[in-house]
Amino acid sequence: MEKIPMTRAGFTALEAELKTLKSEERPAVIKAIAEAREHGDLSENAEYHAAREKQSFIEGRVKELEGIISLADVIDPSTMSGAIKFGATVDLVDEDTDEEKTYQIVGETEANIDKGLLNIKSPLARALIGKEEGDSVEVRTPGGVKGYEVLGIRYV
Repeated sequence: MEKIPMTRAGFTALEAELKTLKSEERPAVIKAIAEAREHGDLSENAEYHAAREKQSFIEGRVKELEGIISLADVIDPSTMSGAIKFGATVDLVDEDTDEEKTYQIVGETEANIDKGLLNIKSPLARALIGKEEGDSVEVRTPGGVKGYEVLGIRYV
């Protein structure tokens, strides 16, 4: 299978979520199922069905996280320099609105645009890869073509 690139912070967050699911969430839902069973008829027991549904979600998420972690290729951006590549923190300015934005290019599993974590597979990240400070990029978006200028590149 193909390795999944991610930063150390993203890998650590996934490990922490997995640990929480296994050590806290899983035992709590098992206890909730046991308590619901004590209430008798399971066919009409909403608590039992809700607990089983939550258990199913937890087990699915545990399997998903274990799979991602086993395929993780942890990349340390602080050891890099030069043109934009995975892990770079990039300062951009929108050429139409002069609005400045900062994004870090990260793996698919840790991407969160609201936190400035840009998915490596996104159109903007793909357009930025290989660019240098001062370069302009054009990105096709659902709203049309957007132009950005690269103001700065950092690897932290």
